[in-house]
Amino acid sequence: MFGIDATVLLIIALAAIAAGGVAYAVLFPTIETQNKADKRFKQVQLAETDGGAVKLARDRDHEAAKRRRSVQESLKDLEEKQKKKTNYSSPPLKVALQQTGWNISVLQFNVASCIFGILFGLFTFMLGAPLFLALGMIVVGGLGVPRWIVGFKRAKRFKAFIAEFPNALDVMVRSIRSGLPVNDALRLIASEAQEPLRSEFKKVVEAQQLGMTIPEACGRLHENIPLPETNFFAIVITIQAQAGGNLSEALANLSRVLRDRKKMRAKVNALSMEAKASAAIIGSLPFVIILMVYLTTPGYIMPLFTDPRGHLILGASCVWMTMGILVMRNMINFDI
Repeated sequence: MFGIDATVLLIIALAAIAAGGVAYAVLFPTIETQNKADKRFKQVQLAETDGGAVKLARDRDHEAAKRRRSVQESLKDLEEKQKKKTNYSSPPLKVALQQTGWNISVLQFNVASCIFGILFGLFTFMLGAPLFLALGMIVVGGLGVPRWIVGFKRAKRFKAFIAEFPNALDVMVRSIRSGLPVNDALRLIASEAQEPLRSEFKKVVEAQQLGMTIPEACGRLHENIPLPETNFFAIVITIQAQAGGNLSEALANLSRVLRDRKKMRAKVNALSMEAKASAAIIGSLPFVIILMVYLTTPGYIMPLFTDPRGHLILGASCVWMTMGILVMRNMINFDI
């Protein structure tokens, strides 16, 4: 019984295998075609997805390259404009007077310089100095000292501007991020900032009201305050107007750079303070010695002021002292 059952089972298994083989042989082309179609469909979908990603990446690179070229062209144009502009390190007298913040004209300054020079010469002549020395003091008092005062006031005003300029940029950044336009941010600084920022930004706002664009008005700020910081500000505004971008982020980066420059300048001044003290001591030592010798033994030092040969020695000494002081000044002054 067992043998018959095993034979039957073997026959059934062989029949099933044969039927499966026949079915596979019949259905194999259809299955193969379906598999190829599915594989091809997946490849097409993958190619379309990759093509879209490649296209997006290509468009993104194209836009980045286009914006980069626009920024480079803007920087090149700004550089050419800066080369064509006047050298603001030594401006004309009219411009220098405007940069001091004084409300005086060139004529008033010249009249005051003449009066000051005459008083200087008269005071020197009354002290018993020779006539040629009094004439020299008239020239010094009329031409040298007033212009030195203008330069000193101008540098002091620039220093005050730089001290408050990063705070003004922070105000602009917060104003722009809160939704205010650039015009309103500039007006806010023109009305709320400290001097000299308030008056300078007021000029920028007035220039806009007269029809100038924001980049042109900010360029005039660099003309009034010819410093690298204002030049950076004008360049940022110009590039943003021409090439677009996040203005608040650019101004925030500029504010951080200006604060870092200020820290570096303070660090350099602290490191060079010893050299400055040494230069001051060495520069003042001859005058202190002459004063002490005059107070102790006047007859010993007076030939320098009464004898012509003493005048020659004093003149040569003043020339050499001036050269030494200028050399030491250039050695301890650093541009940052």
